[in-house]
Amino acid sequence: MDSLFPPTRIPDEGAPEYLARLNPEQRAAIETTDGPLLVLAGAGTGKTRVLTTRFAHILLSGRARPNQILAVTFTNKAAREMRERIGALLGAPVEGLWLGTFHSLCARMLRRHAEYVGLTSSFTILDTDDQIRLLKQVIEPRRIDTKRWPPQGIMGVIQRWKDRGLTPERVSDAEDCDFADGKCRAIYADYQKRLIQLNACDFGDLMLHMTEIMRTHPDVLAQYHRFFRYILVDEYQDTNTIQYLWLRLLAQRGDGRANICCVGDDDQSIYSWRGAEVENILRFERDFPGAKVVRLERNYRSTRQILGAASGLIAHNEERLGKTLHPGRDDAEGEKVRVVAVWDSDDEARMVCEEVERLRNDGHSLAECAILVRAGFQTRAFEERLITIGLPYRVVGGLRFYERAEIRDALAYMRVLNQPSDDLAFERIINVPRRGIGATGLQKLHLHARARDIPLTAAVLELLADGAIKGRAREHLATLMRCFGQCREDLPREGHVVVVERLLEDSGYLDMWKADKSPDAPGRLDNLKELVRALADFENLGGFLEHVALVMETEENAGNERLNIMTLHGAKGLEFDTVFLPGWEEGVFPSQRTLDEGGMKGLEEERRLAYVGITRARLRAIISHAANRRIYGNWQSAIPSRFVEELPDEHIETQGDSTRARHNGSMRTPVFGATPFPVVARRRPVTDVATSPTQARKGAFPVGTRVFHQKFGYGTVASAEGSRLEVAFEKAGTKRVIDSFVEQVS
Repeated sequence: MDSLFPPTRIPDEGAPEYLARLNPEQRAAIETTDGPLLVLAGAGTGKTRVLTTRFAHILLSGRARPNQILAVTFTNKAAREMRERIGALLGAPVEGLWLGTFHSLCARMLRRHAEYVGLTSSFTILDTDDQIRLLKQVIEPRRIDTKRWPPQGIMGVIQRWKDRGLTPERVSDAEDCDFADGKCRAIYADYQKRLIQLNACDFGDLMLHMTEIMRTHPDVLAQYHRFFRYILVDEYQDTNTIQYLWLRLLAQRGDGRANICCVGDDDQSIYSWRGAEVENILRFERDFPGAKVVRLERNYRSTRQILGAASGLIAHNEERLGKTLHPGRDDAEGEKVRVVAVWDSDDEARMVCEEVERLRNDGHSLAECAILVRAGFQTRAFEERLITIGLPYRVVGGLRFYERAEIRDALAYMRVLNQPSDDLAFERIINVPRRGIGATGLQKLHLHARARDIPLTAAVLELLADGAIKGRAREHLATLMRCFGQCREDLPREGHVVVVERLLEDSGYLDMWKADKSPDAPGRLDNLKELVRALADFENLGGFLEHVALVMETEENAGNERLNIMTLHGAKGLEFDTVFLPGWEEGVFPSQRTLDEGGMKGLEEERRLAYVGITRARLRAIISHAANRRIYGNWQSAIPSRFVEELPDEHIETQGDSTRARHNGSMRTPVFGATPFPVVARRRPVTDVATSPTQARKGAFPVGTRVFHQKFGYGTVASAEGSRLEVAFEKAGTKRVIDSFVEQVS
């Protein structure tokens, strides 16, 4: 997004008007038309202006006709914006442009060459629901346990192969996986054959098919080499493997002329979890020898202090091409970045909301303030505080905490536990996870319940006793009803926090998300953990459910004048006057899951994410970290993020105990080591359960193991049966707990 503040420059009277007011670096990026060019465009440096002006310059200088330029964006919104800006520069709408997203351009190409992959030009592009339905048809003859290996997980594996440019024949043994009992490669092949039979393709096929066609049919590739004289690519740092391969095929011409211009920022590559490869932009000069690199470092968005803090932080990354942002305006001094140490997450929410209220009273717009969190579960404390004080807000790019599907499901389980006659709640979760109850089976339950004037739960028990429910549904419903019965019996003795943990585990609901291989599944598990944590604030389950009902009833009457809450990933490309960056603690940010799975590469991406967060701010950035996080009612010490220590002293102002925390190196947690912070046992990352659901059940907690539970504290395992442990806690006595809610301590 271009800055709110226009750059101040002296016009070049000898240049066309559209070039006259550009800075030297922007102008160099536009006028370098021949050969490969990489434009490293830092945050707020006018990237979109450069890209669109370059497109217009090529047309106005007569170097190409509109249909001889291939311009690639990542979103339809970006494509529309570029089209409108080009039209404005040229003074008239431009027709016949090859301008769009990777997938829309490949769909257009594939219509011309569909016969090469066994399709006709009228092929259908399946949506997600149709893909899953088709995959289920393919899976069924192979007798895959879909409860253990859900179709969504298998589809995730297939799409990851497609994103890496792998057809079924090119998936090697090394690329294969154990998912679905090692049958994924065969399922992939069957799925692709079935797509061809239906004259259809899915979203991933659009790029895969066109890349394969150009790779195996040189005549088709040569046609596009003649057709496109210039290639422009936006957000190059976000390209995945198949996008990279497609672009390289189109750009590396036989005559050695590669008129490709890629615009991006290696310091803002934050999407590896969806396949983006930062290495694509890092190796641009190796892919295109003789390439020119232009660095856009004049930022017209943020103050000098914000840019200094962000640049000092990102300089700790080793895998980067290197650039340093500096202000492009004369009035960009600004206030220092504030780093605030607070006691706990509730204190953090109060601090942020008080600051927002102060800014609002001073005349600042709520819409120009944003709270940027690392993970979705962090929003709950802020949402509840904002509701309490009556400040309007919106969760951008997602649902409010209590509106998320997994939270509503879990609440439905709690409602049935609390009130067995809650038919609406029971109907929501009776087949979540899938228990073989179709529309006909549910109708049968309703008819029986109405005839006997009893709740659905009672109807299920009667029909089970009469043998009226058969097959798979009988087994699953019997297990569910036993689970509810046991949990109600345990509720007075063990308390609502522990019982709800067990209910979500024993019902199979947590297992459903553990087995889900979609990118958002770990975040959903995090949200469920946070929901259970919230239970500890209430004396009983009924009180909590009443609180949630009141929160969800809150109306929004403020129109667009609302505070923004979003994740750091969702904030990329946006900017605000004031940005709050909470939760800068080890394990939260950088994310422990990312460190465990990605090592040093993951750490560098987390640092890039921090850089993105800081550079969203125009006027002020406020970072906060808590000394404690309350997990299931138990206070647990937290240590400041290493990113706090990496911020340059000259650009920050600390409050609270930040100074001691920043300079006490002994408080740092090793990047990859398992050694916990010595004062309090460190939690096993909550997503360990999601990434390795069987880990805790392979003897990880034998009898005699010393463990830590977030509510009951320290104890010793007395017995273990499957996922259930009996633990003798030092202060709470002997309790039965689920293994995924404890961690081993030394």
